[in-house]
Amino acid sequence: MFTDDRLQRIVDIVVNSFLPMLKAGIVFTVPLTLISFFLGLILALLTALARISGIKPLDAVARFYVWVIRGTPLLVQLFIIFYGLPSVGVTIDPLTSAIIGFTISVGAYNSEVIRAAILSIPKGQWEAGYSIGMSYAQALKRIILPQATRVSVPPLSNSFISLVKDTSLAATITVTEMFRVAQQITATTYEPLVLYCVAAVIYLMFSTVLSEAQGRMERRFDRYVTS
Repeated sequence: MFTDDRLQRIVDIVVNSFLPMLKAGIVFTVPLTLISFFLGLILALLTALARISGIKPLDAVARFYVWVIRGTPLLVQLFIIFYGLPSVGVTIDPLTSAIIGFTISVGAYNSEVIRAAILSIPKGQWEAGYSIGMSYAQALKRIILPQATRVSVPPLSNSFISLVKDTSLAATITVTEMFRVAQQITATTYEPLVLYCVAAVIYLMFSTVLSEAQGRMERRFDRYVTS
């Protein structure tokens, strides 16, 4: 049973820690997620195009990249970038290391999503573009990618929501994002259960908002397709 003093202490910790953790989420977690996901999508698109290009060296490099990144833990990748590279003379600051790590992870996983979306478009769409004089790049940009985008929205949205939660791993390389702030407050209050539950609630808030945005986006695409 909690005594009145114990209960009051827990309430005070929750009240005093919520805003600093939420601020860290807005200032660090959200920008880290947005930047990494945007750069990761660019890398994913380039990787997917390399996979379907028919050019064997490009395909081999893309396959190797996807194989390595998908086959190793993200935490290990972050440690290699931040803690490992200095041993060979390459030192990268924590935030940049996190962006690089999350970007290459997003790129590898989402390249398969984009590749599958592109391949799902009937070949007749390519042929239609060629028949009116479009080049490969023009057909890809004007016909294939718009259709592939609609197909890939749900899995890419899920990937984005997962990345929001995965950014907590940046705390292991000293990035002062939300979970790192929770760890710092825990070190002074000795209340890990309370503070980590507060962090979980804030992550849940972010994920809920993003899930609702995903649902609305999918409904808009559905209306566009059926109209």
